[in-house]
Amino acid sequence: ADAAGVMKKNQARRPVLRAIALILLAGILLAGGVNVYVCLLGGAYFAEAREAPQADAIIVPGALVWGDTPSHVLRDRLDTALELYEAGVSDRILVSGDHGRTGYDEVNVMRGYLMDRGVPEEHIFMDHAGFDTWNTMIRARDIFCVERCVIATNKYHLFRAVYLARRLGIKAWGVYCQGYIPAQIVYYQIREAAARCEDFLLAEILRPDPVYGGESIPISGDGRATEDGKS
Repeated sequence: ADAAGVMKKNQARRPVLRAIALILLAGILLAGGVNVYVCLLGGAYFAEAREAPQADAIIVPGALVWGDTPSHVLRDRLDTALELYEAGVSDRILVSGDHGRTGYDEVNVMRGYLMDRGVPEEHIFMDHAGFDTWNTMIRARDIFCVERCVIATNKYHLFRAVYLARRLGIKAWGVYCQGYIPAQIVYYQIREAAARCEDFLLAEILRPDPVYGGESIPISGDGRATEDGKS
């Protein structure tokens, strides 16, 4: 009798388990499809540094800093931006990152790195509210009036960055870093796969406003207008 009861319980569970398995499979297939879509759209506009088109600005998305020092990932992005700047792709660099907490400041670190390597301060614009890639791109369009850009970032991130910029109406191209490969590259790629799904939802359905808006600061002007307390 006990064995018969166990068999009945197992039989009753099978439809539930089957339904759960089908839901999980559908979710995996959907996430995979979104990743393919984002990578195809973003990757269609990749370029070599020497072949990148003229642009209003070179955009550098932020990444971790250690005090006053950019992390290896961020330094690689900045070095790529310097290569583009020196190649004449644009004479304006927009550094966009997290400066929303006391004691943590990505954008001034990025600016200092570029100035130490010869970029005039008036050519460097700081977006203090680039908390994520969506905010970086929508603020580039709405606050800094960027219509054409070249984005300098790591390859795993570049697909999504170009995709978002394009979906926001910016004529964007991407140049990926060729140097530093993080030891945690597999982790970054897995995290990026999830981020592509999130940003697909933002770009295609939700279309949220940036965390912070504000008056426009045209990229064609003077980057010193974005110094602390001025923007």
